[in-house]
Amino acid sequence: MNMKRGTPALGIVIGLALAALGALVMLIGFWKTLILAALFAIGYFIGTVENKGDFIKNTANKLIPNKEAKVIDFKTEIAKEQEQIQNDAEEASKSGENKE
Repeated sequence: MNMKRGTPALGIVIGLALAALGALVMLIGFWKTLILAALFAIGYFIGTVENKGDFIKNTANKLIPNKEAKVIDFKTEIAKEQEQIQNDAEEASKSGENKE
């Protein structure tokens, strides 16, 4: 069965999945269906991960920032760079005046 985008087979599968989702919403309610879908998604992703320890470690590292990481304030950094450029320009103009 060809399950690529734009094929009738994929359209049928997605249509059946959405029909089942609609039936669940009508039978058990929206919130229960949402919880069921979330638990299914969590189970699917955990079941397909080969090394669960690395997966959890990588996910935690993405969600929780490193305490030693330096936070950069872009406004302050830009102001420092502009001040440095201005100081360099003033020094260049002073050195140009001294040469004359």
